[in-house]
Amino acid sequence: MPLIEVRRIIRLRLTFERLVPLLGYHHILMIFIILAIILLSLLLAGCSSSSPLIPSIFLINLFYNHYAPVYSTAQVDPEAARAIGNIVANAMLEARVGYFGICINPDGGSWLCSNNASSLAAQVSVDQDPLNLIWVSDTFRDSIVFPYLLIVAILLATIVLVMLATFPTYNSEEERMPSRFVSQIALAIIFISAIFVLVSVLWQHTASIAAATIAENLGNGSIQTGVGVRFPS
Repeated sequence: MPLIEVRRIIRLRLTFERLVPLLGYHHILMIFIILAIILLSLLLAGCSSSSPLIPSIFLINLFYNHYAPVYSTAQVDPEAARAIGNIVANAMLEARVGYFGICINPDGGSWLCSNNASSLAAQVSVDQDPLNLIWVSDTFRDSIVFPYLLIVAILLATIVLVMLATFPTYNSEEERMPSRFVSQIALAIIFISAIFVLVSVLWQHTASIAAATIAENLGNGSIQTGVGVRFPS
């Protein structure tokens, strides 16, 4: 191994050994909380703009795509699927719904994102969205999407982050152990924040799957749906 590489490794090891005594367990907790805040913020920001990767974060997407329809004896009018297919024709629009916005891709090109569905609808023709998927997406966002539990959870996590920053470090001349009262308050707040996140995620995921299933069945053979995050390949 070259001498320069050996010196670099020794220098990194010495730097790490100097930093270790300065770290406390609360610093590790702070790192996890910061990561959680960043991920939750990205989730809330999904489909809010056409910036790179932001349209790839969504709750539900609906898009026109011809496939073999499903027939069942429970269908009163099996020919409805063929009629819907004729209406859809060659449309290929895709709509994605986030907490605070909607993104559409009318023709496989660039994404158009806005929190105003009317402005998006004004930019496409009838042939591009014959079944009003933009309006359906906006109805889903207004009636079902509820972002405020996640917002409260982020605020509570930020409060805990500030509280952890006040904990003494190992090189502090004062008492190294934090106040038990402050620790209990921080634990209670982060527990409530975690409950809010869990309830919100389960709520929205269940609602998204239900809405996606209904929309796909109504557009049998012409509309497909998806739930979650889809990064470009």
